[in-house]
Amino acid sequence: MASNDDSGGLRCLVTGATGYIGGRLVPELLAAGHRVRCLARTPEKLRDYPWAGEAEVVKGDVTDAGSLSAAMRDIDIAYYLVHALAAGPGFERTDRDAARIFGEQAMAAGVRRIVYLGGLTPADVPTQELSPHLRSRAEVGRVLLGSGVPTTALRAAVIIGSGSASFEMLRYLTERLPVMVTPSWVSTRIQPIAVRDVLRYLVGSAHMPAEVNRTFDIGGPDVMTYRDMMQRYARVAELPRRLILPVPMLSPGLSSHWVGLVTPVPASIARPLAESLRYEVVCHEHDIADHVPDGPGQPFSFATALSLALQRVREARVTTRWSSASTPGIPSDPLPTDPDWAGGSLYTDVRERDVDASPEALWRVVEGIGGANGWYSFPAAWAVRGWLDRLVGGVGLRRGRRDAERLRVGDSLDFWRVEEIEPGRLLRLRAEMRLPGLAWLEMYAEKGEDGRSRYRQRALFHPSGLLGHMYWWSVSPFHALVFGGMARNIARAAVRGAAGGPR
Repeated sequence: MASNDDSGGLRCLVTGATGYIGGRLVPELLAAGHRVRCLARTPEKLRDYPWAGEAEVVKGDVTDAGSLSAAMRDIDIAYYLVHALAAGPGFERTDRDAARIFGEQAMAAGVRRIVYLGGLTPADVPTQELSPHLRSRAEVGRVLLGSGVPTTALRAAVIIGSGSASFEMLRYLTERLPVMVTPSWVSTRIQPIAVRDVLRYLVGSAHMPAEVNRTFDIGGPDVMTYRDMMQRYARVAELPRRLILPVPMLSPGLSSHWVGLVTPVPASIARPLAESLRYEVVCHEHDIADHVPDGPGQPFSFATALSLALQRVREARVTTRWSSASTPGIPSDPLPTDPDWAGGSLYTDVRERDVDASPEALWRVVEGIGGANGWYSFPAAWAVRGWLDRLVGGVGLRRGRRDAERLRVGDSLDFWRVEEIEPGRLLRLRAEMRLPGLAWLEMYAEKGEDGRSRYRQRALFHPSGLLGHMYWWSVSPFHALVFGGMARNIARAAVRGAAGGPR
């Protein structure tokens, strides 16, 4: 059986540590004196997290019984914070199988408790009539509760915190549209909760008595419609009151595309959010307080949660974002080994320039690329490419950056993701826009002669079938304009920055 360590803390396994909630839960558990092991399919994504040196990271997957068995060894509390939505069609079966395997391995390892965060479901709607997303979340909870391991299944509606998909959706809809025609779900009652309260309940659930095996509804003190939430956001953000006109004909599918066009949240993520908002999701009990007592002012009010989230956004202290986790349909293959890659064609576009600035000045420009700083070349072309990606269901160019100055492996960066970063030398980005193939962009800041530096830039594309080859040759005439201009302007920005001017 698992047991407490010598310091009195618990041994905790966290799945989904690269995601929005998991990435914030780990430091909270460490601060509470627990020992933490993270299970990740790609451990490298956790390398640059501030707490990486304090937690153990193991490679594995919740659908792989062997890796789970090893990860569960000597564990007291196992946190289940993953879902298979990114797997596309068939995700409900994948979720069900993963939860079953997780419960079986936890039972075999003698884990004392499973803690799961799922979605709040309406009491008066039959399970079979729920959206696939909510139905799957509820089923995972039932599987874990029936695993034989005492389980705490927390059920939350809309989670409000800097970087959460729900907050970003609310924020951009309200800020960008002073007048909006909206789906009818803006009139549905919701009970939002601050992410800080979610984390507090997750940490506190580790100490529940062994006989507790049940669901708990968790929410803040305010019950309101989504229309109320947008008007409240406008007040907190000091914006004029919004004119909101709900119409009944916008289906969840149509409204998810509407959200995708207006906000950085792509339709693939917006759809399950929109489907969830069709139902009244209000807590029917607050029994969690019997085991995790609320302090003064807890749980936080909706206005307080908004203020805290906005403060973190303005101070650039967003620790995790909704885009930290994988987005449905994006490519995830690692960079092929080159130049002698055995996988087939690999097209490249290489640009090099000497820069009259130090490598440090050049690196500051490289690491600050994207988001508000843009891509240093032909902004209209980048914007058009982003819009085209949105139209075909991609992530588009509007995800921006988590931090205005610093990047870490796994960060989303507009329609790229940071695949590798060697501070001061290399930034490798993997494309997550819709493409007939796989693409990467590498930027190097290298030491030159006489205190100068050398900028090296390489774009790589591995085509998928004939369409991929046709794509490369159709866009290659524009490379001199886009990639060539990018190299020139990055070099100029480094020189201006070294001289104390604006980049």
